[in-house]
Amino acid sequence: MPVDEAKLQKFMEKMLGDMGAAMGAALVIVGDKLGLYKAMAGAGPLSSAELAQKTGTDERYVREWLAAQAAAGYVQYDAAAQRFTLPPEQEMVFAAEGSPVFMPGAFEIIASIMRDEPKIAEAFKSGRGVGWHEHDPLLFSGTERFFRPGYAAHLVGEWLPALEGMRQRLELGIEVADVGCGRGASTILMAKAFPKSTFVGFDYHQPSLDRAAAAAKEAGVTNVRFERALAKEYPGKNYGLVAFFDCLHDMGDPVGASAHVRQTLAGDGTWMIVEPFANDTVQENLNPIGRTFYSASTMICTPASRSQEVGLALGTQAGEKRIREVVTAGGFTRFRRAAQTPFNLIFEARP
Repeated sequence: MPVDEAKLQKFMEKMLGDMGAAMGAALVIVGDKLGLYKAMAGAGPLSSAELAQKTGTDERYVREWLAAQAAAGYVQYDAAAQRFTLPPEQEMVFAAEGSPVFMPGAFEIIASIMRDEPKIAEAFKSGRGVGWHEHDPLLFSGTERFFRPGYAAHLVGEWLPALEGMRQRLELGIEVADVGCGRGASTILMAKAFPKSTFVGFDYHQPSLDRAAAAAKEAGVTNVRFERALAKEYPGKNYGLVAFFDCLHDMGDPVGASAHVRQTLAGDGTWMIVEPFANDTVQENLNPIGRTFYSASTMICTPASRSQEVGLALGTQAGEKRIREVVTAGGFTRFRRAAQTPFNLIFEARP
């Protein structure tokens, strides 16, 4: 087929943007790790020398870093004054840990993906899986830091109240299981908000559980504990709420996990399933969010599922229809979308 030069040029412009974004990912991690963004937050215009002095870093490296940040549009540059400013909007993204749009954790995930590429490339050839525990540790910290802001912004005030009668039940006191809790961000947020309820976080990854227990102690939360268990084997009965945060699609046997939730849930209990936002067809997911989630699914979620029994590999873009099929196959008769954000779908399942 003949090459359309105009289309080629337009595509090369897109590639140039993608290359710059990829090259700049490491610089975001450097800025986060060394406190460069936080030092710029609220400080107004700074020279490279002033920022270096504030952070105890080398001026020449900082000067080059700032130029790259300005070229990316992450900071503003005043050429006449030769000073750089972190605008308040970018401050929310790069420097404010409590912001709902804080993003450095995502770049830690990206770094872990690059480090783990050889393992995934081998899995492409062999068909074997790569378990969560086999990934670079940056994935664990990055995942917590990426998801925690969204949970903090929406979980207690929006998602839980969207479940029928759940806020009132949590305020009175019920038993809650947070399955696939990772480092415990979601578990601790709920425990702090509802001191009369008791919470247990289950996960198979012991280093994450150790960090979760330490975080709970740091937060002064006493109505929560963490235990090592698989999603199809976690102990307990008559839970008023079972929660799965962004993990059902990672499981090798999500139908088996669904059936186990059904067995451990109280008769009037609720299963809350938080999943990445997705439509039901590939063509509906060909957008920036779909691009990000399909990429993460290729490198993290699909290999995780393939490393387990069954290996259904739902992937991050499973969509509501496929999740409904899994949940109902596990014995649930009621299923609905309770809430959503640009990044998440929140489902309510009941016996």
